[in-house]
Amino acid sequence: MPAEARGQLTAYRQPESMGAAEDLDFALELLQRARSGRLGPSLRLYRPQPTVAFGQRDANLPGFPAAEEACRELGFEPLIRKAGGRAAAYHQGTLVIDHIEPHPDAIVRAKARFSEFGELLAGALRSVGVHAAVGEIPGEYCPGEFSVHGEDPDFPAHSIKLIGTAQRVVSGGWLFSSVIVVENSQPIRDVLTASYAALGLEWDAATAGAANDLLPHLDVQTVEEAVIEAYRGYADVVDGDFRSLVG
Repeated sequence: MPAEARGQLTAYRQPESMGAAEDLDFALELLQRARSGRLGPSLRLYRPQPTVAFGQRDANLPGFPAAEEACRELGFEPLIRKAGGRAAAYHQGTLVIDHIEPHPDAIVRAKARFSEFGELLAGALRSVGVHAAVGEIPGEYCPGEFSVHGEDPDFPAHSIKLIGTAQRVVSGGWLFSSVIVVENSQPIRDVLTASYAALGLEWDAATAGAANDLLPHLDVQTVEEAVIEAYRGYADVVDGDFRSLVG
């Protein structure tokens, strides 16, 4: 369990997407509020519009314009995120969690957050019956040491990536963003296949999937409740009114 907190954490459930780019930008806006003392420790949870978030390295590859076009043809908005990593895709069948906290020395324990919050989120999935663990699997998209993957109980050798995480640290605060793929994995697999082909990057499409590929009938609402419950082991979670953030 993450060792930093035990204070109050306000959970804001965003009722609908603001738009692909607007959702990403608003996370950075919340980080700026936190670092300036206008926002306390917060969780923002929402279901995004179909988006492919490319890393900075992707945007510098010669195949990037073709990758952008492939995304649009498949109904996904291509964007470049400020965090590192490779292209990741998400849509309304995923849950995005932006965890924002003010901190006087935010760089301290930055790497530890990846392992600790990865385990917290894996625990949330395990609590609803998914065989989840932290660790990169061979050939995964947007590979990361602290990705969360799920194991197929009928085929234990087959693992799929379920959660990708990214972090932005600034003077005075940090933003830890997680994307959980819960439902409807095929469009994500299709757009990643097209994008990675255009970029000339190798990966194994079998590593892309959703939690309900492993546990049928699992939905985003159930996972959202499990995530909030898991966070109760980290802090005293209280409900916030999302309208207060945008009013």
